[in-house]
Amino acid sequence: MIEQKTNMLIIEAERLLSVRNYKAAHANCIEALKLSPNAHAPFYLLSILTFDHGNLDKALELVEKAIALSKGKTGRYHAWHGRLLTNQHQRDLAVDAARAAANCPDNSAQTLDTIGVVLSRSGYHSEAIQHYIQATNLSPQNAAYWYNLGAAQQFVGDMKEAELSYSRAIEIDPTSYKAWSSLVSLTKQTQEKNFLSELKTQFRHLKKPDERLNIGHAIAKTYEDLGQIQDQMHWLEKAKKLKFETQAYDIQNDIPLFQAAQKTLHFSYSNYSAPEAAPIFVIGLPRSGTTLVDRILSSHTDVESAGELTDFALKLKKASGTSSPYILDEETLLASQRLDLGQVGRKYLESASKIVPNARRILDKMPLNFFCAPLILQAIPNAKIICVRRHIADSVLSNYKQLFATSFSYYNYSLNLEDTAKYCVQFDKLMAQYSANLPSEKYTEVYYEDIVANTAKAARELVGFCDLEWQDACASFHKNSAPVATASSAQVRQPIYKSALARWKKYQAELEPALRILKEAGIKLD
Repeated sequence: MIEQKTNMLIIEAERLLSVRNYKAAHANCIEALKLSPNAHAPFYLLSILTFDHGNLDKALELVEKAIALSKGKTGRYHAWHGRLLTNQHQRDLAVDAARAAANCPDNSAQTLDTIGVVLSRSGYHSEAIQHYIQATNLSPQNAAYWYNLGAAQQFVGDMKEAELSYSRAIEIDPTSYKAWSSLVSLTKQTQEKNFLSELKTQFRHLKKPDERLNIGHAIAKTYEDLGQIQDQMHWLEKAKKLKFETQAYDIQNDIPLFQAAQKTLHFSYSNYSAPEAAPIFVIGLPRSGTTLVDRILSSHTDVESAGELTDFALKLKKASGTSSPYILDEETLLASQRLDLGQVGRKYLESASKIVPNARRILDKMPLNFFCAPLILQAIPNAKIICVRRHIADSVLSNYKQLFATSFSYYNYSLNLEDTAKYCVQFDKLMAQYSANLPSEKYTEVYYEDIVANTAKAARELVGFCDLEWQDACASFHKNSAPVATASSAQVRQPIYKSALARWKKYQAELEPALRILKEAGIKLD
């Protein structure tokens, strides 16, 4: 009788939680635990409830209690544990939790999808795909599962299957805004085949910033493909407007971060004895060619790309113990002066090596590591840093028209054209300081335009800078089959093309407010 009543309370609590009736759900869980103190499901449900109220630490404690009471035999508990650990940036533990969930019997479609999400966010896209496929097989009418499958397929280079998965998501749910933006970004739109009518109809009824951002970007991308520049820029502004207003971004809040990065140039160097196999860091503004350099170098048999890792900034943040809510900020960079940076370097290498355990040389292509470049060289003295540059007006354009992950606040500057230009100016000034002060045998700059003009020459110079022996595969980077978890996943699987060079010149009228900012900063455009 007690067991039956407990189960009824748990079932009702789960229903109440699904409709966000938190107070009643909480009451049911507490009542269930009064009847059956060793029941594990109430702790799991309370973990979800607690997380929804912003208490990640308590949520972790509660789900770990559920796992212990269930003797680790319930897949959805492990999967949820993995999600929470991912939010806490504990990648290795999150992956362990996801794999523990996968080893449990009779997992639901939701649990399988969650396993896939944890693995995808940890960089294990190929492994995630099998779980997404199982989720779509069990629940073929769930659009979100098809979208997640498509994203993982795109990352590993299976573009045809990704297109099918995105299309299936839209077929099930025509309002699946992420699937729409992904499908349009993946495929070339033409006069004969495009979705402008459907997208514009949808946009008129959208009220949420993220929905308008995604669908508006899809419309803008369509006009870009059709060569209608004025319409493209008009829709980019419409797409970003509401998101920009809700974020209330101010470029003045980013300037102290640039200034702090410059100050780190004068911190003392570490005595840390770095390992012989020096890691390679590729940094720069997003959409400047960092993925292209990554593909050239990771085509070498001694180099394996770990993707865009946040590991260095995370290790720096943890060591600094700063109270600020951001991983990368002025306070944390300045606090690094009192740290044992060698220890930070060791922790970084331990973490990064787990992503690519068999790599002779690890390549990390997180663009935002440019804020940490001096600290990286102090923490890992034999590291090689390659900063990829691009004509600044093209950088402004490419960043403004890119749809970045909305959960990543560091790219909020791209929600406004003028802010994008101001951010690029700050980047340009900081890189000038780096070039003047960082040792040339450890830090170098390469221009995207030079790589495009003479790929073979640029590839040889990059390989030489990294102290690697030349391999012809480095000049055939488009044949590299490794996953690409960036916006360039489709482009870098093609041979080099020159259509992106000096693209800003076609947009001069539309870019005038941004170009004026660049000129006022003393930057010559021609």
